[in-house]
Formats: sequence, C-alpha cells, structure tokens
Amino acid sequence: MSKYSYKRIFLIVMDSVGIGEAPDAKKFGDEGSNTLGHIAEKQNGLHMPNMAKLGLSNIREIKGISKAEKPLAFYTKMQEASNGKDTMTGHWEIMGLQIETPFQVFPDGFPKELLDEIEKRTGRGIIGNKPASGTEILDELGEEHMKTGSLIVYTSADSVLQIAAHEEIVPLEELYKICEIARELTLDEKYMVGRIIARPFLGSPANFTRTANRHDYALKPFGRTVMNELSDNGLDVIAIGKISDIYDGEGVTKTLRTKSNMDGMDKIIETAASNFTGLSFLNLVDFDALFGHRRDPKGYGEALEEYDARLPELFEKMKEDDLLIITADHGNDPVHHGTDHTREYVPLLVYSPQMKGGQEIPQRKTFADIGATVAENFNIKMPQYGESFLTTINGGRE
Repeated sequence: MSKYSYKRIFLIVMDSVGIGEAPDAKKFGDEGSNTLGHIAEKQNGLHMPNMAKLGLSNIREIKGISKAEKPLAFYTKMQEASNGKDTMTGHWEIMGLQIETPFQVFPDGFPKELLDEIEKRTGRGIIGNKPASGTEILDELGEEHMKTGSLIVYTSADSVLQIAAHEEIVPLEELYKICEIARELTLDEKYMVGRIIARPFLGSPANFTRTANRHDYALKPFGRTVMNELSDNGLDVIAIGKISDIYDGEGVTKTLRTKSNMDGMDKIIETAASNFTGLSFLNLVDFDALFGHRRDPKGYGEALEEYDARLPELFEKMKEDDLLIITADHGNDPVHHGTDHTREYVPLLVYSPQMKGGQEIPQRKTFADIGATVAENFNIKMPQYGESFLTTINGGRE
C-alpha cells in the first residue's frame, strides 16, 4: 500500500480548452469568449461521452454533452490569477507560481534594435519579422533565404521568437548558436519573450519540409515549482509533449516527446502501464496550435472528440491509488476575433478509480490549486500560491 493518498497522479492539460470568459476578460479584449461552448454550437453539438461521464457539462452546459446524473469526477472551473493568457503563464501557475509581468507578444514584429543586435552578433541578415504560420512563411521566404543566407524570423500569437533556416544553408550547430544569442538578448525585461525556437527545414522551393531538429530555448520559471520539489524528493516527474520545454527542464526526471495529440495519449497510456511514483504530466498542444490559432472550430471539435475516445484506454490502465486531473491553461476561442488566446475559465475534473462518485467542489481562484494538491499528496513543500483540494476529494473515496 502506498504511503500517499495517490501513488501516481496523471495531469492532462488540454491546451487552450477554455470554458467561458473570465471575469477580467474585458481587460484582455476577450469579452464573450467561450472556447468549448462556441465549438459545440458550430458543430451542432459535441460527442464526448467520456468527458460527459466525468462531469464536463456539469461545470457549464455544453451542447451535445449531457450532464451526468452521477458524475465520476469532482468538478469545477478555475480562474487564472496571473497577468497573462499564454501557455507558459498558465502552466507555471498550475505548478504553484504567479506571474505578475506578462510575457510580451509581438503582433507587429520585433523591435528594430533587437533585430539589429542579432544581425550584428550573428553576421546574418534577417527577413520576415511578422506573425506567420511556420509553413506559409517558408513558402513565402524560403527561396530568398536560400539565395541570401538571411535568417527567417517570425512570431505567432504566443510569446515566441522563431528562427527558421535551411539545414544546408545554416548548419544546425550555427542555428542553435544563433538562437542562444537571441535567448541571451531577450532576457532583458523590456522584451520578455517566453521562448526562442530554432525551426530548421530542408527541401527546395514549393517543397520545403520542417525537420525534427526543432529546439526550444525557454525562460526558466521565476521560482521553484512543485515539479522541483517532487524531483528533489526522489519522485518521478514524467514530462510528455512540450511540458519539458515549458518549464525549461526544471524538475523533470523523464521527457517523452510527442508528434500529435494522439501520440500524447499513447504516451500517457504507456506511462500508466509502467511503474512510477509521482507525476505524469501531459500537454495536448494540437487543440491550440492546429485549431485555436487557425480559427478552425470544425477541426477543433473533431480533435476534442478524438481525444475523448482515447480516455477509456487510460481509465483501463489506472490503478486504485491513481489520480487523474484534467484541465486547461487558457482559452483559444476559434470563433473569436484575431488569432490570439482568450482569457477564460478552465475546466477542472478530478477522478480516481477509488472514488465512489464525484460532485461539484468550490470554484478555484488560481490554477496553483492543482500544484498545491499534488504537493500535499506527496508530502513535499507547499508552493507559495494555491490551496489544496486533496481533503475535499478524499472525502469521496470508498
């Protein structure tokens, strides 16, 4: 028998799956946003029977998803306390931090003085410098890059500076060094760029392909997270998908890269079949990257249904002393204006096979309540922010 209430905690972040505008949505230009609600309306109802059983529509009614008479999970919604609506802010808060200075986004491109300094230090010119799709900008500028050797710099709705270069024009080692220079320059508070991303590619005009040699240079969390405490106390922290990049490897004991949401579900199901004590932490990025930012409610809805269909495989592998926490890190309403994230509540569903049934729990004032719950469960130092709901959910155990 484990000395912890739960020997293994599985944490799934459905990247950008918000559940309605937050009270401060107006401050972020996000009034009326409702990622799940608007997708369901556009789809004439979502088919997510497994999330329905857990209690998703009990948090807020979603078209096509029935309310559970006897939900399997404890359920509520969470409000973000930090000042921001990006992936890193949401995830860092989940693990016990609170971010007061938001990461910057660059809808008009990066400041000239920053790019001038990158050019000066690398000896290469820069083209692009605008928000763009990573594949479209290769079609637009890839040929010019090959002729001139200039770096393709672009951004997105996230706080990222991406540098694309053909591997036969700019060798990988050089591209990585260039990204390290950009990382060093953007540590300055006036820039506050969350991540620098090396985006190598191969091929010829009209036939460019991004390679698997992408590398992220993230900021380290501004303080110790619950993941640091877990790993320092000999517990496992299995980071699946882009989790390791988001925390710059801090507190991670094992990294499992993924190619898609379905690959991510494969990986978390694999960890459920393995023996570990601690946290298995998955980010499902496709919702955000492929459908939210691209304002594709149909694709988003289909991805949600595909994800839901995989949950029984995870349930089947879960043991009595396992805990599953499902949440999100922000919204990205695909019918909202622009292509940016949206400031929304996120769902919280907490389930264990040993629970005799779930119920509504009080609304959470910070995502950090998850980190506090994980910390209390494993008897490690509590984070500065967050209030554990461990006692509440333990009241529902058989």
